[in-house]
Amino acid sequence: MFNQLLERIALSLEQRQIPYMVIGGQAVLIYGEPRLTRDIDITLGVGPERVQDLLSIAQSSGWRLLVEKPEDFAQRTFVLPLQDSVSGIRIDLIFSYSPYERQALDRVRGVSIGKANVRFAAAEDVIVLKIVAGRLRDLEDAGSILVKNQELDRGYIRRWLAEFDRSLGKTCVQTFDNLTHSAK
Repeated sequence: MFNQLLERIALSLEQRQIPYMVIGGQAVLIYGEPRLTRDIDITLGVGPERVQDLLSIAQSSGWRLLVEKPEDFAQRTFVLPLQDSVSGIRIDLIFSYSPYERQALDRVRGVSIGKANVRFAAAEDVIVLKIVAGRLRDLEDAGSILVKNQELDRGYIRRWLAEFDRSLGKTCVQTFDNLTHSAK
């Protein structure tokens, strides 16, 4: 069910030339411990100015809008929440174009699913995103990726986490160090 939906999403975004990467629980399934996930989170390499393209994809794909005024909601939150009518799976399309996300979009890992080469965030970027989110489930996901992937570019992870620490006033580097220590 998820694989068929991921294939459809990938083919639709590629047809519209919208860069993307699958993040969240679906990406954790590629790099970490298998776990139940009920949605698909996708970071887009475009801003909300492309919302009409995505609404067109949603309509032709049979995805239901989960907000009343999608253009206004996307401008305000940088998210377009949808639901696949067939499976009931939620799809969150996340608009972005920050320097971090542009670099992460250049580092994706293609995974063949059906007729599509689905673009998943690199393991390092999944860790960065999970630590920045900071919820317990996210930190557990980041820890499982650290355990299962010894060849990570830890300098890349630390560099971006330090940047988030500076800009958001967080302690992401310390969290990463704690997770790294626990993963040994």
